[in-house]
Amino acid sequence: MTFNINTAKVAVLTGGLSAERDVSIMSGTGVLQALQSKGVNAHAFDPAHRSLDELKREGYTHAFIALHGRYGEDGAVQGALELLGIPYTGSGVMASAMAMDKVMTKRVWSTVGLSTPGYVWLSPEDQTADNIQAIPAKLGLPLIVKPPREGSSIGMSKVTHADEIQAAAKLATQYDPDLLAEEFISGEELTCPILGNGPNARALPVVRIAAPDGAYDYNHKYFTDDVKYHCPSGLPEAEEQEIQRLVVAAYRALGCRGWGRADIMLRASDRKPFLLEMNTSPGMTSHSLVPMSARAAGISYEDLCLMLLESATLDHPGGPKAV
Repeated sequence: MTFNINTAKVAVLTGGLSAERDVSIMSGTGVLQALQSKGVNAHAFDPAHRSLDELKREGYTHAFIALHGRYGEDGAVQGALELLGIPYTGSGVMASAMAMDKVMTKRVWSTVGLSTPGYVWLSPEDQTADNIQAIPAKLGLPLIVKPPREGSSIGMSKVTHADEIQAAAKLATQYDPDLLAEEFISGEELTCPILGNGPNARALPVVRIAAPDGAYDYNHKYFTDDVKYHCPSGLPEAEEQEIQRLVVAAYRALGCRGWGRADIMLRASDRKPFLLEMNTSPGMTSHSLVPMSARAAGISYEDLCLMLLESATLDHPGGPKAV
């Protein structure tokens, strides 16, 4: 269904059931105001309080997904919208599910030769005290421990001493039954948004992140002004272009579409970039990095929101067929 601003009725999906609910509400509020300022008939819709089948009954023609984390960024709501036949922003079911799972993402990237930090993955059955205690010997110290299917640094710890590993694992598994431990890459933290589909996908300017003591955690991401963001990044042009090439390749390898944002570490010792994760429904708050990068490319927040909405589609545009 092609987007027509004169006939479209748009649901901005916001809130939701994940641990990132508060951030999603901030994103959704910004997106809603931006779309309404462009003359779009847009309304907030919180799947935590309303059934998605109400979208069809109430005549919504498109959905802007401003949900983050589980049930919003992991293919679940995308699958529901496919069944309802309502075009939505961002990646489809499979790409959303893969990108949400950091272990699966790493497997895909490694298979196609894209650099990502070394890791140890432990299923619930393998999370014995001995197996957890063995992680530092495999990855070295410091290392990062995180739940593989959460975002916004929720449940993440930096482990600098081996005796911290058990507590870090306990925190991470409060949010996910699986456990991901990752090699720590010392260097500059970067992020880079991508817009578009397939061979037409393009990277926006790189954002360089300077957090106090390198602690780019949930609180610093959304609720303080202590973090400094540099866009333009200040990187040499050749480095910026290489990172942009890498993130577009990473985006395409996962089958993403519409938009996304890749997080990268640039190793200080040799300036080699390492892919950390791909966000398929990035934040759109006042602190968010996709709008910042878009501004550097000459795209306003309001124009960005409308552009993303106009790209809304389905994996199967013909919709499900009755039998």
